[in-house]
Amino acid sequence: MLYDQKIWVGTSSEGAVCLLPKMANRHGLIAGATGTGKTVTLQVLAEGFSQLGVPVFMADVKGDLAGLAKPGERNEKVDKRLEDCGVTNFSFNQAPVAFWDVFGERGVPIRTTVSEMGPLLLSRMLGLNDTQAGVLHLVFRIADDEGMLLIDLKDLKAMLAYVGDNAQKYVLNYGNITKASVGSIQRAIAILEDQGGNYFFGEPALDLADWLTRDENGAGTVNILAAERLFSKPNLYSTFLLWLLGELYELLPETGDKELPKMVFFFDEAHLLFNDCPKALMERIEQTVRLIRSKGVGVFFVTQNPMDVPSTVLSQLSARVQHALRAFTPAEQKTVRATAQTFRQNPAFDTETALTQLKTGEALVSFLMEDGTPSIVQRATILPPQSYIGAISDALRETFVSTSVYEEKYGEAFDRESAYEILAARYMGEGVQQTQVVQPIVEASAPVYAPQAEAAPAEPQYRPMTFSVYNPQTGAYEIKEIAQMQAPVYEEPQPQAAPQPQAAPQMPAAAAQPPVLVWDAASGQYVAQQAQAAQPAPQAKPSIFQQAKETVSNAVSSLAGGSQTGNKKDKSYVQQLMDSFAKSATTSAGRETGRQLSRNLLGIFGLNSNKKR
Repeated sequence: MLYDQKIWVGTSSEGAVCLLPKMANRHGLIAGATGTGKTVTLQVLAEGFSQLGVPVFMADVKGDLAGLAKPGERNEKVDKRLEDCGVTNFSFNQAPVAFWDVFGERGVPIRTTVSEMGPLLLSRMLGLNDTQAGVLHLVFRIADDEGMLLIDLKDLKAMLAYVGDNAQKYVLNYGNITKASVGSIQRAIAILEDQGGNYFFGEPALDLADWLTRDENGAGTVNILAAERLFSKPNLYSTFLLWLLGELYELLPETGDKELPKMVFFFDEAHLLFNDCPKALMERIEQTVRLIRSKGVGVFFVTQNPMDVPSTVLSQLSARVQHALRAFTPAEQKTVRATAQTFRQNPAFDTETALTQLKTGEALVSFLMEDGTPSIVQRATILPPQSYIGAISDALRETFVSTSVYEEKYGEAFDRESAYEILAARYMGEGVQQTQVVQPIVEASAPVYAPQAEAAPAEPQYRPMTFSVYNPQTGAYEIKEIAQMQAPVYEEPQPQAAPQPQAAPQMPAAAAQPPVLVWDAASGQYVAQQAQAAQPAPQAKPSIFQQAKETVSNAVSSLAGGSQTGNKKDKSYVQQLMDSFAKSATTSAGRETGRQLSRNLLGIFGLNSNKKR
């Protein structure tokens, strides 16, 4: 709302609190805890600039700034606010609004090219480190030197792969380019594509001159960026707004101080811009904020905590609208104290105490006066906006988008010849059909024959067979029953030679004995025993301990003077001692005892060796 060609922001005990339009390019800050009324203040300022004929840009992160598109409605809260502010001639009215959206869903699509974005901002968007950002700078420079346009992410990926494959070619002129850095950048680009980067990079690119327009009544256009989805990707959101600010700086000529600014830029959730900001990018932000004033552009940062803005930037913000701050922790109390000290003190109240006592819709306000000095801080009640407070319906938004004069210009994307197409043609000229740089190139389709279905093999048949198998461990034959599989039958022969089939054994007669399989040590298999007369079963071999017993017994007998009989009562004491030794040696527990005993016995007869084993 205007008051004597000034933007009437609110009313204090001293009267109307107004912002001088010619001081708007000195930038400003709107801060306060959540729910204290920052959005309403933002809406009031945007309406005032629009009524003065100044175009406005703002990002709508919650969807409620779209209410600028239709007139407001009277209710008890609005009437109470008007009464507190002393407004008598208030009327509801809408502002000329244009809706924009990076993804093209809730507004006219916004696009730019990779070259216009530049390597510095793109490195921030991709989250690259210093080394990777340096490689990206070199890739941009090589593309410029070789005349290759980088329009979309497809061009950038092709250029990265091309430079990575030919890194040795560029080492002397540009510096070292490692494939590891190229791979890291490619991975970051893939993540950006998943976040919707393909929607943002392309053509037709946005012409910011389309934002510097007025309607037929002379009101400045309010350009609202639908950022509900974009806001969920902080790097993409902050880098995009910073790119817009940089493009305005490059586009507009030097104008000096004028009665009205060329444009006012509202940067909502400004803390995202400075979170983890590289030093080079921070220097660019500071430079842009300082110098864009001479281009006639005013920048208002909107955030919850004024300490979120670096001091080098905060010192450039002359207009201050500070809503209530919370002081529940020592850190928050320190913030309140520091914020209060930045205002020009008013003897009517204590600034630090007032910051924690402000009601919703109240703010401490300080603007620049005619001579450029900051005014004494005032505790003011913010006016209600003339437009609707809150979101609008999807149908109404769609009507604004479809009837916009910019929908025909930016609605359909196109892809002209750029780095990707140039590199693809270069490789095709060399006879290369597919590389890491370009996607597979489709040639004239060769005739494709439907594959013939292979004949399914018949299910194998099984029948039980009984065999007598010799077990060398026990020295006896065992009867076992196994399943003999018949050979499967195929409709078509296999290419490789099939093994010679072996005749399946005949089923034995009921009274006949089963065939006998004998273990063949040479072949390592069981083979059928040749038909012959029944042979007696082989006697089991004596164990190694029995052999040892017999050997020692024979030696002792020979030393004792001859063989002894096998009866126990006729055996000598030495023989009985050897029998006990043999029994103990057959168990694992007595094996070592047996060995020691055998040495002692042999020592009795003078046969023990002194050599250690």
